[in-house]
Amino acid sequence: MKSRQQGITLIGFAIVLLVLGFFAFMAMKLVPSYIEYFGVKKAMSQMATSGNAQDLDSLRRELIFKMGFQYVDDATIQPKDITIDRANNGAMLHVEYDKQIPFIYNIDFLLHFENSVQLRNASM
Repeated sequence: MKSRQQGITLIGFAIVLLVLGFFAFMAMKLVPSYIEYFGVKKAMSQMATSGNAQDLDSLRRELIFKMGFQYVDDATIQPKDITIDRANNGAMLHVEYDKQIPFIYNIDFLLHFENSVQLRNASM
C-alpha cells in the first residue's frame, strides 16, 4: 500500500506568502487613511452636537481644531473642503476630500472621502 503525501510544496508556500505579503502591504498603505477618515467623522459628529459656531469661518476653525485631537493630518483637509449646505430647514456640514497614496513605483491609490452631518442650533 502506497501512502500519498499531502501538503503544500515550497514553491506553493512561497506563492501564498507573496500574495499575502502583497495584500498586507496594501493594507499598511490604506488603513491609516481610513482611520484618519473615521477621526474626521468623529470630529464632525462633535461639531453637530455642539452647534455653537456662527459662521463658516468659525465652523472651519473649530472643525480643524477638533480634527487635531483625532490625529487628522493638517495637510489632509483644506478649508475649501469644508462647506455648509442648506437642507431640511437647517444647515448641513459637508466635508469632501481626496487623498492620493503612493503604492508601488508609479501606481497610486486615489481615495475619495465624503461625509455630511446636520448642525444643531446653526444660525446662518
